[in-house]
Amino acid sequence: MMIRKSTLSQFFRSELPLILAPMAGGPTTPELVAAVCNAGALGSLAAPYLQPEAIEKQTQAIHALTEKPFAINLFAPSIDPALTKEQISRAVEQTRSYRQEFGLPDPKVMAPFSENYEEQFAMVMKLKPAVLSFTFGLLPQKHIHEARALGIYVIGTATTFEEAQQLENAGVDAIVLQGVEAGGHRGIFDVTASEPGIGIMDLIKKCTGRIQLPLIAAGGLMTGSDIAKALTAGADAVQLGTAFLLCEEAGTSHPYRQRLEKSQGADTELTRVFSGRIARGIKNRFMSEMQPHPEAILPFPAQNVFTRDLRKASADKGSADFLSLWAGTGVGQLRAMKAADLVEVLAAELKSCVSNIQQSKR
Repeated sequence: MMIRKSTLSQFFRSELPLILAPMAGGPTTPELVAAVCNAGALGSLAAPYLQPEAIEKQTQAIHALTEKPFAINLFAPSIDPALTKEQISRAVEQTRSYRQEFGLPDPKVMAPFSENYEEQFAMVMKLKPAVLSFTFGLLPQKHIHEARALGIYVIGTATTFEEAQQLENAGVDAIVLQGVEAGGHRGIFDVTASEPGIGIMDLIKKCTGRIQLPLIAAGGLMTGSDIAKALTAGADAVQLGTAFLLCEEAGTSHPYRQRLEKSQGADTELTRVFSGRIARGIKNRFMSEMQPHPEAILPFPAQNVFTRDLRKASADKGSADFLSLWAGTGVGQLRAMKAADLVEVLAAELKSCVSNIQQSKR
């Protein structure tokens, strides 16, 4: 299959090859995506939790705000887990006291636990975004072929060299290398696998020269200096998410914003308690109290649906105690400003770093 390596650059201003990471569950808004695109980077619509009609509506909202290309992001398809009565009972009993605090009833736990991937994919093909990105494994081969036949640039996500190899063999156009520093869900292919724990710089080193596709670095990158280090190490572009959480256009809830403003990188931990999948977030009450009870955590994506009522109630109350406060290790370097201003600052910082490197070599 033809490799379209040179086409990655068409999505960026030349001095800042930046992608806004798709942040599902609230932070990503059409306004944020459009603002990043209009500033010269590539915005991403996080669509994994959206029904097809909502994907279409949000895509139309983005088009109303920008004429620039953007990405739509999906989860790779998976089969919902079959839960036993014992699993459900343990999960309900362990969290009953929390729900009682909010006046919530015991939830009914039943499939489906995820959106219909086939319907989501069909809608994305109808909308024909410039880029389709995905995580949590591989797309069906026929879907990669279909997207590329429509001229859609396809980007997969890898947390190890072996996963990157599988993506290259599957025929994607580029690969996001997600280091362990990244906030939110880890893109590990096997939902039951343990955390590989590979940092972004080591992952770039492992893949550079061995993977013949554009490599996009993600994980703990917050400044122009961070971007310069990733590009110098061999990445062709970078993807930042946490850095944009305090932007005016982000849909980050008020208690989430408050907690972010007080956080340092050491506050983040990897956990399965909110969704059943490994993810990095700021430690809070629910994370601390549920970590010792892995037997009461349902598999992904059942746990994500199971904790949704608690997360909503916590947000409505203005409390961060039960929110999934996804954030990367660089959270202590967050800056609150408009998205376009942040892109401009990152570009200026990167330019300064490149200039300093060039002068040091003279």
